[in-house]
Amino acid sequence: MGDERVKTEALQIIGMFQVLPRLVVFDLDYTLWPFYCECRSKREMPSLYPHAKGILYALKEKGIDLAIASRSPTADIAKTFIDKLSIKSMFVAQEIFSSWTHKTDHFKKIHSSTGVPFDSMLFFDDENRNIQEVSKMGATSILVDNGVNLGALQEGLTKFSENRKTAEKNRQKWLTKYSQKPNSSNKNA
Repeated sequence: MGDERVKTEALQIIGMFQVLPRLVVFDLDYTLWPFYCECRSKREMPSLYPHAKGILYALKEKGIDLAIASRSPTADIAKTFIDKLSIKSMFVAQEIFSSWTHKTDHFKKIHSSTGVPFDSMLFFDDENRNIQEVSKMGATSILVDNGVNLGALQEGLTKFSENRKTAEKNRQKWLTKYSQKPNSSNKNA
């Protein structure tokens, strides 16, 4: 399946949702590409998972910002590969550094540089520990098995939409409960 065909299908999937994330964040290793950067050489020509580029293009076309959160100990190789794949300009933030925080530091920096609240972010990663920790921050997080693909995109947008609807219902309940007019007998107290 070529990039254009994937992009077309991704646009159809995105079009099914009224509520969309403002920012989609991707891990690199085993999420956008099928390898660990530290096991590769800068001289190599990397490749993305088959659906990755079409999905990136579709999200950009819909006006959704993209970012990278990678705990790679070889940020120089990761950045070289991003350049070689001609996708560098697609990302509004690239937080690529070694860390023991399961990506929470990466997300704090992304939030700081973009101003996008965590609950307006959708995140894809292949490590469950990162998914768990970033979810606690409020971002909708999707575990991918064999890289990001159209199925993962649909799952992510579905979960994001459900999370936003639940948050809005809870907000409405809270507003209803706490914005009631005070009892008129307390007026002159």
